[in-house]
Amino acid sequence: MSVRTRNNTPEPFDVRSKSVYMIGIGGCGMSGLARVLQAAGANVTGSDREPSETTESLAAAGISVGFDQSKQWLPDACDLVVASAAVKADHPQMLEAQTRSIPVLTYAEALGKAMSTHTGVCVAGTHGKSTTTAMLGCCLADCGIEPTVIVGATSRQLTKGALASTPADPNVGFRLGARNIPAGELAGLPGVMVAEACEYNRSFHNYSPRIACISSVEADHLDIYANLGEVVQSFATFASLVPAAAEGGKLLIAHDNAHRREVTAGLDCMVETIGFNPQADWLVGFEAVTRRVTLSHHGKVIAQWTNMLHGAHNAVNAATACVLAIWLGADPAKAGASLAAFRGIDRRMQLVGERNHAAGGSTRIYDDYGHHPTEIDVTLRALREAERPQEQGGRLICVFQPHQHSRTRHLMEEFACAFSAADIVIVPPIYFVRDSQEERQKVTSSDLVDRLRAKGVNAMHLHPFEAIVECLQNTCRANDLLVVMGAGPVYKIAYDYLNAGGAH
Repeated sequence: MSVRTRNNTPEPFDVRSKSVYMIGIGGCGMSGLARVLQAAGANVTGSDREPSETTESLAAAGISVGFDQSKQWLPDACDLVVASAAVKADHPQMLEAQTRSIPVLTYAEALGKAMSTHTGVCVAGTHGKSTTTAMLGCCLADCGIEPTVIVGATSRQLTKGALASTPADPNVGFRLGARNIPAGELAGLPGVMVAEACEYNRSFHNYSPRIACISSVEADHLDIYANLGEVVQSFATFASLVPAAAEGGKLLIAHDNAHRREVTAGLDCMVETIGFNPQADWLVGFEAVTRRVTLSHHGKVIAQWTNMLHGAHNAVNAATACVLAIWLGADPAKAGASLAAFRGIDRRMQLVGERNHAAGGSTRIYDDYGHHPTEIDVTLRALREAERPQEQGGRLICVFQPHQHSRTRHLMEEFACAFSAADIVIVPPIYFVRDSQEERQKVTSSDLVDRLRAKGVNAMHLHPFEAIVECLQNTCRANDLLVVMGAGPVYKIAYDYLNAGGAH
């Protein structure tokens, strides 16, 4: 492998026969990268905090995973350490690598280097990255492009494609593709690698995209960025990584809500826009009742299909995946058929089951990863529009766990306005991650509940999770819709309520 530095000078990155140790190997992205490095000839091992289906899958693929985080478990023969973004500098194995002068790369740095030997495709934006990446991966697999894909979530369809008669057995967030593109207009070029490009900590500045998309640009990760202006500038820097149009560089950006003028200023790559706005280069049409999606390019219909997934936002996600697939040589009709068969990914508006009530009827239960105000708003509206609980005398009940104190504090007003589609909102304590103890003292879930009540929302603060499950048992009734939302462990409430006791 080789990668080009910012001054375009080749820098060696050959992992063949090298020993690579990965700290935090059980994460979706890290486990996928482990497979990529193994396929490139590296001897990959790693560690994580506890066993999981992912670590079992890695072990089955010949990648040894340990669960002792102490320094002595860093192998004697180790040429490179790759660390997850969640691993701190004082981790014992990180300190040991420093003592032994072993090179250390972050996940984003290592992925960027690996991408440099592929036809890189980066899916960026404040929202929709995982879903769009999985959609695109399935679409390309179904169209014979044979991509390598790394997604920050799991999808049963990713390995074989959405049109396969039977899905792959494990839930995976990774697909290993061909060394060279086997079909389409780009046949013969280095194999496609599709990956999420996250703006957190400016990670996506490490990548090497030939083709990229940006779905939205909003204020987020304000523990890293001082303000929205810094976020916009970070996306502009990412967009500048796409090569010139003469070298095949293409950027697809949302026509609205992506600060596209600032982000695309001075770019040499081809830039086209997408969205519901009639002025967009790629116009998306969506019929909410039927979920029919139409994709047109400069007035000409290119593809049509019916989404399984609810919501206008998923129509744009699918349309974005379709455009990227077409740019990579996919047949538009086949791409549309694949998108019509796409069933979604875990923790994104995922129906986990129904709980029956003794008096008759049931409560349908959804799990969702949404933790930004915009994500919450569009998800709740999409579910109300699709399920229409109010027409059967039911209510939309939302359990939302805020993720990070800094995000909650900085976006408090946006959060307060994001739950208007819900009838009842239950808020457990804020999930504490990454923030300082000082930041932790500045805001609580009770503050959010107070703001929600001021907006006329029926909201309450409850903890621990067991108390919330008990409350749901006493509150939920026939034809209610329960949505459990958040990026932390709040999903457990959905399953605990589903499985608690008998019908009531």
